[in-house]
Amino acid sequence: MPSNTSIDLYPDLPLTLTEAGTGRPCLILHGGGGPSTVAGLTSHLAQTMHTITPVHPGWDGTHRPRWLTGIDDLALAYLHCLQDRGLRDVLVVGSSIGGWTAAEMAVRDTAAIITGLVLIDSVGVHVEAEPITNLFAPDAPGVAEYARHDQARFHRDPETLPAGQAALHRDNMTTLRLLAGDPYMHDPKLLRRLRRVDVPALLLWGESDRIVTPAYGAAYAEAFADARLQVIPGAGHLPQLEQPEATFAAIDGYLHETITAVGT
Repeated sequence: MPSNTSIDLYPDLPLTLTEAGTGRPCLILHGGGGPSTVAGLTSHLAQTMHTITPVHPGWDGTHRPRWLTGIDDLALAYLHCLQDRGLRDVLVVGSSIGGWTAAEMAVRDTAAIITGLVLIDSVGVHVEAEPITNLFAPDAPGVAEYARHDQARFHRDPETLPAGQAALHRDNMTTLRLLAGDPYMHDPKLLRRLRRVDVPALLLWGESDRIVTPAYGAAYAEAFADARLQVIPGAGHLPQLEQPEATFAAIDGYLHETITAVGT
């Protein structure tokens, strides 16, 4: 059964974690939509792995210290969490800004704790020909219009949410803007640094993602030393929600391939 814990990573930074399963450690990092967007992914991977799913500081009412103002701060915090626990051979799976955080962790992982990466429709780099859609623009349509393949099935107007959920949504978006708003949704230095990351990486992309397109994903994958892109049909920015079976099968295939490669 999953267990929910809170740890004091630093004196002013408590982390809220959900842990489940046994086996190889797997850190799962959610995107701007919050931890609910990776709940199914966590349940699937916990069948064969020890999953650790944090709530990013500032999301869902959790504490964010004033100094935590960028994705680089988040990446270092999670690396320190893995180091403090003495974990090795860690798979990091991240969705959207969670994938960006995973990439930032990988370029800073001098202790070689991370041995695998799965980035799902990740933001985080600048690709000249494929700009990231500006969700913070005053005239931007709802996120669902850009993020979903099937907008009618998954769209829920924030204005119709119960008061408590609507307040959390606003606070989450405020934190997202603070951590990733300037420069918008990317680290200008990250793309050129990824060539130093030689762990095998799988980049999964929804074919209908209009926040970051599959062409953006292809450029992202090309920047790594050892990565491949796999496009998920019938999905947008969150394929783990729209096409969970295809997404899980792709990750399972990657895990089988990488484990087999290590054993040969």
